[in-house]
Amino acid sequence: MKTTVHTADSRGFQNHGWLVANHSFSFANYYNPERVHFGVLRVLNDDFVSAGMGFGTHPHSNMEIITIPLSGELHHKDSMGNFGAIKKGEIQVMSAGTGIQHSEFNGSKEQPVTLLQIWVIPNKMGVEPRYDQLKISDNAIDNEFQQIISPNPNDEGSWIHQDAWFHLGNFTEKSSRTYQVKKEGNGVYVFVISGSVKIGETILGQRDALGITETEHFDLEIDNDSEILLIEVPMNLPKI
Repeated sequence: MKTTVHTADSRGFQNHGWLVANHSFSFANYYNPERVHFGVLRVLNDDFVSAGMGFGTHPHSNMEIITIPLSGELHHKDSMGNFGAIKKGEIQVMSAGTGIQHSEFNGSKEQPVTLLQIWVIPNKMGVEPRYDQLKISDNAIDNEFQQIISPNPNDEGSWIHQDAWFHLGNFTEKSSRTYQVKKEGNGVYVFVISGSVKIGETILGQRDALGITETEHFDLEIDNDSEILLIEVPMNLPKI
């Protein structure tokens, strides 16, 4: 098993006043040639958006975009006619495909909104754009990992155009879990939203991450009051 540690304080940081963003990978004005992507995982932004502020209408194409709210309420509107609000316990998935335009705004005039925005490079280009919003909290079980993203439309959670699986877990008590890699050659990016976890000899704290490759499975020793996101993705970029 090969591992790469990305500590929380090693991420790219930008403060735009209304937006405070931490970038796990090169994004916008932050560029690190050693942190461009983890396989097909291209973006993992940890965003804080001030009350009443947000991202104006802007375009995307040929990217799978997953938004996971951590607090507050995020308002969405896009060129496909979708609009509404998402909050913690829900996820939003967009296949940008041939092209979409969308906006994301903090729905509160008093409270900030925090979220993870994740981009995955798809295995198919030029697909028909699609939007999905799912309340994942209905099927969540305390102290277990819940699948929230897969390649299969008929599987648990939502789906994207890539051989990728996301699992999210809230652990109120100390737990030991083994993660089995779903597809040979895939890697797993472990991101600690809160709390801490030990993998091998590595201890990760809040917003730390660990890239894991060249293994079929690995063990996690999870501390109490921890929220952990597992992102399994192909390590080879698609030849399209």
